[in-house]
Amino acid sequence: MKVVFLEDVTGTAKIGEIKEVKPGFARNYLLPRRLAMRATPSVVKSAEQRAARETRLQDARDMDARAVATRVEAAALSFTAKAGSTGKLFGSVGSADIATKIGEALGSEFDRHNVMLADPIKELGDYQVTVKLTKNVTASVSVSVIGEDGTTMADIKARTEGKTEASAPEVAADDETDAVEVADEPAADESTDATDESEAPD
Repeated sequence: MKVVFLEDVTGTAKIGEIKEVKPGFARNYLLPRRLAMRATPSVVKSAEQRAARETRLQDARDMDARAVATRVEAAALSFTAKAGSTGKLFGSVGSADIATKIGEALGSEFDRHNVMLADPIKELGDYQVTVKLTKNVTASVSVSVIGEDGTTMADIKARTEGKTEASAPEVAADDETDAVEVADEPAADESTDATDESEAPD
């Protein structure tokens, strides 16, 4: 069945497109939900006009969204959380938390479903999180998570590296001690041999 799409249908068609689809798909899904109509000349003309209007509206939305994207990317978001000595959080920072901060920066509510965070943040650090502003416009927001005492993941890494460097001289000192002990043993044997020779009968 040939239909003209009245709305975008993900993976199938965009508004205004005319396509041949299976009759069952059209009757059971597209037509009842008014996502498409049979492609008669009058319907095609109406759909083309609607598609042109939607394109103009989408262009306007995208233009506004680009201005918002500039503001979002300029807003560095900072979260304070309780964390362990390795930087792991006792909890997490999720999409809702980030959406709230973005809303505060923009002065309007921001939908958490538009925060493209695959998994909650569970350790200290700096992150780049993508947010969706329209179907065509996204922005990248900087998110920093620090400890309640101001500790950052960089601080923890620095401490860890410092401990590793501090332990290196101790290992070297142990190796030197072992070397000295090994070197002393042959000297003792030579002394004994010398004594035995002096006591041997003429």
